[in-house]
Amino acid sequence: MQAIFVQSPLLFISTAFVFALLVGSFLNVVIYRLPVMMERAWRAQCDELAATPANELPEGRFDLIAPRSRCPSCGQQITALQNIPVISYVLLGGKCAGCGTKIALRYPIIELLTAVLTGMVAWRFGFGWEAAAAIVMTWALVAISVIDIDHQYIYDNMVLPLIWIGLALSLFHPMDGADKLFIDPKAAIVGALAGYLSLWSIYHLFRLLTGKEGMGYGDFKLLAALGAWLGWSLLPLIILMSAVVGAVVGILLIVFKQHERSVPIPFGPYLAAAGWISMLWGREIINWYLDFMG
Repeated sequence: MQAIFVQSPLLFISTAFVFALLVGSFLNVVIYRLPVMMERAWRAQCDELAATPANELPEGRFDLIAPRSRCPSCGQQITALQNIPVISYVLLGGKCAGCGTKIALRYPIIELLTAVLTGMVAWRFGFGWEAAAAIVMTWALVAISVIDIDHQYIYDNMVLPLIWIGLALSLFHPMDGADKLFIDPKAAIVGALAGYLSLWSIYHLFRLLTGKEGMGYGDFKLLAALGAWLGWSLLPLIILMSAVVGAVVGILLIVFKQHERSVPIPFGPYLAAAGWISMLWGREIINWYLDFMG
């Protein structure tokens, strides 16, 4: 199988794309259920959260495996044939088979987005461990981004493992430096430290000057994870791209009355997008800029 994928990059990309459609469907489950699972855990540990009315959260076992997916309107279980990524949405006309309630378009969009990004990673790195690592990072960034958009929160149990995985992958850096992704341990450690401390410093400076909190600690940890994976040298590019795009999008949302000034805009998705682009083409972008300026 390995030889087939090596000899036929198109077959590898296609296989990765189709498999990622299934993963995208699972990411929809993660995006919806993980925040509920975390709130349940917090309620069990915190008297303040325990005072929240119990009927606001599902009863019984609720994790990434159980219960079976069901329509939130009528409660009818979703069968395997009704849960085929993208295809089922089209065949059902975007509506629940039981009650006819409209299914949110975000579900097939996340499935397609996951598949397209995975296919691009497979094309960029080719068959091998680099592609496998980058694909896992891609899936994690998709889930982190959508959860941050929905809840304005980046969970430790998603982002902290990325930091440790990035540091561990640096141990596989080849002596000749031939790999595109696996950086040396020194660059990974410095990248994780610099990623966290850079945003941490900006956060506290902004709070000192304005008395307001400009971002959350989850953003610091996400940039630390990107630093552990990609090294300190790509951090300026990630911060610059995420800040510029975030500022432009934020201004456009306010101008077109799609967002209130007083409502914070999550920064995690911009960091994730900039980190993903840097993972694939970061060094090429920096080299192009240096050649252009030179």
